[in-house]
Amino acid sequence: MNGFPTDLLAGERYAVCGLGRNGAAVVDALLGMGAEVQAWDDRNPTLSPHDRLTLAPLTDLSGMTALVLSPGIPHLLPTPHPVAELARAQGIQILSDAELLYRAVRKAGSQARFAAVTGTNGKSTTTALLAHLLQSAGVPCAAGGNLGTASLALPLLPDNGVYVIEMSSYMLERLDDFHASTACLLNITPDHLDRHGDMDGYAAAKAHVFDNMTSDDLAAIGQDDPWCQKIADDVAPQGVTVTFLDPDAVPEFVGDALPGRHNLQNVAAAWAMARHLGLSDDDIRKGLASFPGLEHRLQKIAERDGVAFVNDSKATNAEAASKALGSYERVMWIAGGTAKAGGIDMLVPWFDRIAQAFLIGRDAAILAETLKAHNVPFTLCETLDRAVPAAFEAALAEGVKTVLLSPACASFDQFRSFEDRGSHFLQICDNIVKSGHSGEMLTTEQEG
Repeated sequence: MNGFPTDLLAGERYAVCGLGRNGAAVVDALLGMGAEVQAWDDRNPTLSPHDRLTLAPLTDLSGMTALVLSPGIPHLLPTPHPVAELARAQGIQILSDAELLYRAVRKAGSQARFAAVTGTNGKSTTTALLAHLLQSAGVPCAAGGNLGTASLALPLLPDNGVYVIEMSSYMLERLDDFHASTACLLNITPDHLDRHGDMDGYAAAKAHVFDNMTSDDLAAIGQDDPWCQKIADDVAPQGVTVTFLDPDAVPEFVGDALPGRHNLQNVAAAWAMARHLGLSDDDIRKGLASFPGLEHRLQKIAERDGVAFVNDSKATNAEAASKALGSYERVMWIAGGTAKAGGIDMLVPWFDRIAQAFLIGRDAAILAETLKAHNVPFTLCETLDRAVPAAFEAALAEGVKTVLLSPACASFDQFRSFEDRGSHFLQICDNIVKSGHSGEMLTTEQEG
């Protein structure tokens, strides 16, 4: 399966708890490598039958090689899942599938290297960019983890291959032997504190990305927060080469696919890691020139009459939207959905970049109150189908070059996911470009 020997894990037994996207992929991969698996999910578990698969509650883990918990299931805080408590009581390791991938690759005899990417923000873009740079230079590469394909579902690579793994704090706290040839920590800001207890616990989880590294390895670390600085101070004495990420040191313009200062840091990280993995600066420049950007993250998807449409549907909170607003001088801003705590109050410093706002979704009125208090013009549009053509017409009328979807809100009031929201935005923009007209104009009153 995926190039791994079908008897690689013969005689080993694994327990898998949680059968969502990650857990189901783990079960398939383990079975494909010859292991026996007992799997369970607290909510209606369903898997295809297999003669080495037992689908039953995990009430006894004795004899298991390890327990694989899906990333979202806590093993310590805020309350450990009963299966995690059982594993500790019976002395069974609790591992992430990234750890299992590393072990499987080495057991299969491959010396393929691992590049690990973490940080509170920017890790998906950096992961995708590094993988693109490697692939463009002809290096066998597979990317996944927290982004896209589950780690253990990635194929076996040859000795000159590179695995680029996006790692969440949930995955990092369940590593053991995993050894990255190069790893980056982009930044640390408060997140997942219920899971890690406090910022010290969260930072400690992130620091695991540098476990087992040696003097042959490279750690690329952001320098914009004290947590990263402290981790760098702890890593350097191990003999690991540490490079600090400096957005201002990125040597040249990197293209429309990566706007904004925050993306310059992502480029700096991918550049440093790619060089450590053997790419030349020329290889990297060529790869940057062809990088299409990551879907739903400041993705320029269309242009008409000098107006660019930018899909940043992944911005499901105000902090993420601030990165987008900070990337453009002037925008027609489409926002709204299910607001997070604090709404858009933190975006006030960027309000002068908003020519007009076009608000959609359940909590549009909450956003409108904040905008009104700061004299930002807005229109209550209710839906994307109304907001996009209205924003385009306003952009043409006022000479604004960018229509930006960066909702600062969750999507579940009107869409299945932020991906669904972004895809619908793309479809509307595509229709505008192809039709030659913007669509029906709004008659709702503009306020503010």
